[in-house]
Amino acid sequence: MKTIAVPALALIFVFLLVISVHADVAPPAPPPGANLGPADNSTQVRMLAETVILEVLPASTPERDGKAYVTADFTMQNLGETPETLAVRFPISANDGFSNYPEITDLLVKVNGKNLATRRITIPNPGDKNYPLPWAEFEVTFPPGQDVRIQVAYTLTGIREYPYVNFQYVLETGAGWRGTIGSADLIVQLPYEANHYNVLIDSGWGMSPTSSGAMLSGREIHWHYDDLEPTSSHNLSIALLMPSAWGEVLKEQANVSQHPEDGEAWGRLGRLYKITSRLRRGLREDSGGQELFELGIAAYEKAVALLPMDALWHAGFAEMLFDGYYSMEYYSAEKPGLLRALQELDLAYQLKPNDAFIQDLIDEVSSALPAGLTQEGDAPVFLWLTATPTSLPSSTPINTLTPKPTSTLEPSPTNLPTATSSVVPSSTPRTTPSAQPTQASSPPASNPTLPLCGGIVLVPLVAWLRRYRQ
Repeated sequence: MKTIAVPALALIFVFLLVISVHADVAPPAPPPGANLGPADNSTQVRMLAETVILEVLPASTPERDGKAYVTADFTMQNLGETPETLAVRFPISANDGFSNYPEITDLLVKVNGKNLATRRITIPNPGDKNYPLPWAEFEVTFPPGQDVRIQVAYTLTGIREYPYVNFQYVLETGAGWRGTIGSADLIVQLPYEANHYNVLIDSGWGMSPTSSGAMLSGREIHWHYDDLEPTSSHNLSIALLMPSAWGEVLKEQANVSQHPEDGEAWGRLGRLYKITSRLRRGLREDSGGQELFELGIAAYEKAVALLPMDALWHAGFAEMLFDGYYSMEYYSAEKPGLLRALQELDLAYQLKPNDAFIQDLIDEVSSALPAGLTQEGDAPVFLWLTATPTSLPSSTPINTLTPKPTSTLEPSPTNLPTATSSVVPSSTPRTTPSAQPTQASSPPASNPTLPLCGGIVLVPLVAWLRRYRQ
């Protein structure tokens, strides 16, 4: 019987907060400073098949939010003529992008159905020589021509930045085995229906978006490969709304369906849509994020229509409209969302001028749009809503918009959608019905001309990092 030490990748490089804290079982890593051995020294053991199930745990407690239970089942076969006993290694930690090294927990290893003890080893970490990388190691004998089944299970904590969580699964550490991986299936199971609202397919958010090729069906996300030669390009990323965040959305959707005249419920739902349509520095660009934004506008419309004297829902609505302006209307000639945002913020201030949230929002907007909103003493002046508005020069023709007088406390007519009593998302794009307009206000003597780019928009970073209150 011969024992072979086979080299494998030992470090997954980190970029833009993308981390890898779990991966395929792999042959042993080379000793420090060693190159990969020649082909005739490599193992004859091949990975015939693997099935990995990543079960995202429901947020029954704050500690469980953003965690998953992973079970990985590997079928191995020695294609050579002599037995091989290998010290198989499994990575249990890596840099999380914040110079932390969280480890997987509850590790369980079985070989042919029998529990197997593991030992902890460390390998040098090129990214931080002061923190060697820990791996779990266990010996397995592979008789020639026989299938050997290895099962690994553990609990994984994803990278969490509310309302999102990111999980990684690294396939490239399986490249050290003989030949290709015959077949590979990675299945992500969610506590609810997987759809384009809660799975970020085409939208980055400061961490890695969901890898291409994902198939969504029921509560599952699925990738399949045949004869895979794994490289770093095959490492999988899963970007999701955290179970707590999407669970709150589902809860409020059911609430407004049962109580369609509850303005507070509509406001809470609008706020949740706002949070889940936003990224760190702007709106989501995928179709699900765009639809969540439109649903949020509709929900806020319903909230302020039912509660016209509630200052904070007007302010929350204004904040979401400003999000749309910065992400969608900034370079557009038409800016109906910007004008409506100013109107809603004006209403909020008149109703509750000393509220800290409203004051913060006024400060942010006046810094970003000084031609449209300025402050005289302690009072804001909504220049683009006055009868003698100011304007910035523009070399591009733009439309003029008709504002409402600042003395009116009711929302003005709008062409924005109004939410219906049923807003449960589906897998197909949703069409939102038109709103029923309120009584129109008389236009002022002159109309403001909005600048094409709104001046130089310098949005304070706090506007994107705030834990949104309304």
